[in-house]
Amino acid sequence: MKKFFAQLRPMERRLAVGVLVVFILVLNWVFIWPHFSDWSNLRHRLADAQAKLDLYHTTISQTKNYEAQVKSFESQGEFVAPEDQSINFLRTIQSQALASGVSLVNPGRSLTHTNDAFFVEQIQNITVSATDEQLVDFLYKLGSDASMIRVRDLELQPDPPRQKLNANIRLVASYQRNAPASSKTTTAKAP
Repeated sequence: MKKFFAQLRPMERRLAVGVLVVFILVLNWVFIWPHFSDWSNLRHRLADAQAKLDLYHTTISQTKNYEAQVKSFESQGEFVAPEDQSINFLRTIQSQALASGVSLVNPGRSLTHTNDAFFVEQIQNITVSATDEQLVDFLYKLGSDASMIRVRDLELQPDPPRQKLNANIRLVASYQRNAPASSKTTTAKAP
């Protein structure tokens, strides 16, 4: 290499060194400079992974607390036997309707939905006729009761004389899937 540079004139040497410097700069620009941020990205990924690992360890260390909470939640509500759930659900709806002055026009048949690990859902379609105050009172009492009944769908239209409302309501109640180990199987008046 020394022999090659020795044979060149001074201007040619400058040109060769300039081309070599430009070539090295182009290689750096293409292959090295884009990876300057890799180290900081790696540090961020490492910090995120460490934070996630710490969160997992914290959660795992609280397993006993979670198990105690699950047991306390299981023992809070009254367990209703699976064969009594639909009857209990309809009985609760009828008693609230009588208390609110709402007339049940058509209580449809009850459906069971079981995709949840802890609860069984009973779904009841009903048609009612009531004034607006009675309907609001009925729905409020259903939701504020100890039962886990809620309204999923509500369709309202006035009756022909326009004195009352006709409502098609889809109600959903959640019942415990399994009986708590410490309680006895009882029939409750509210889910």
